[in-house]
Amino acid sequence: MNAQDASSENPVDAAWPSPAQAAQKASSQRGQVAVDIFEFDNYYIVKAPIAGVKLSDIDIEITDNVLTIRGERKQSDDIPQNQYYLQECYWGEFNRSITLPFNIDPKKVKATFNKECILKILIPKEEKVKIVRISE
Repeated sequence: MNAQDASSENPVDAAWPSPAQAAQKASSQRGQVAVDIFEFDNYYIVKAPIAGVKLSDIDIEITDNVLTIRGERKQSDDIPQNQYYLQECYWGEFNRSITLPFNIDPKKVKATFNKECILKILIPKEEKVKIVRISE
C-alpha cells in the first residue's frame, strides 16, 4: 500500500466491521449475566446487573446448591440484523447457573430488583448445628 492509498482510507470505516460481520458475531453470542457474590451479616448476597428486563421477567431457580438466573432482554426497536455495524448489547434469552459451596433452602431466599436494574438475591446462612453431648 502506498502513502496515497493510506491517506484515502477512512480509519473509522476500517475499524468498524461490515454489517454481515456484525450480524454473524451477534448470532454466535449467548447472553451472559455477570455476578458478584459476597457475605454480609447473616446472608450470602448475589448481585447481578441486568438492564432491559423487569423482575417479573426473571426466573430464579434453586436446586440443591445450584442457583440459576434466567430471563430475556427484549429489544423494542425493529432494526434488521444486517444494518448493525457493531452490536455489543445482547438481546434475547440469557441464563447463568452458579454452584455454591452450601445447600440453599429455596423457601428462605428473597430477591429484589432496584431502579438501577441490579438484581439482588439474599440467601440466609444456615445456622450451625451445635454439638450436644449426651452423657449417661
